[in-house]
Amino acid sequence: MKNGETVFKLQTRFTHIVNHLLGLGNMFEDGELNIKILNCLTRTWEPKNIAVKESKDLASMSMEALFEKLLLCEHELIQQSHAKDIEMKRKNIALKASSSKKTLVMMKM
Repeated sequence: MKNGETVFKLQTRFTHIVNHLLGLGNMFEDGELNIKILNCLTRTWEPKNIAVKESKDLASMSMEALFEKLLLCEHELIQQSHAKDIEMKRKNIALKASSSKKTLVMMKM
């Protein structure tokens, strides 16, 4: 997986390569393909990578099911990022300060 690459683009590229290898007579088991997919993810996917490896039997999961899980996770991460951006914009509101004579007089007392 390249930096900034989406899971959909990775899936397209990976499937294309696997289809060409199948055309040449290579055979792969689901578990073998799933491990290859998880191993090619970038470092930012490491927590999801570990969770999938520990929670599911990769040998019985189809490649499509794994990509569905990764796409769902990517969608959730994008939503969290947008929510975080909106929250940061709310926090960065600058207030205009003004002073009046009343305030200055009270401060001198």
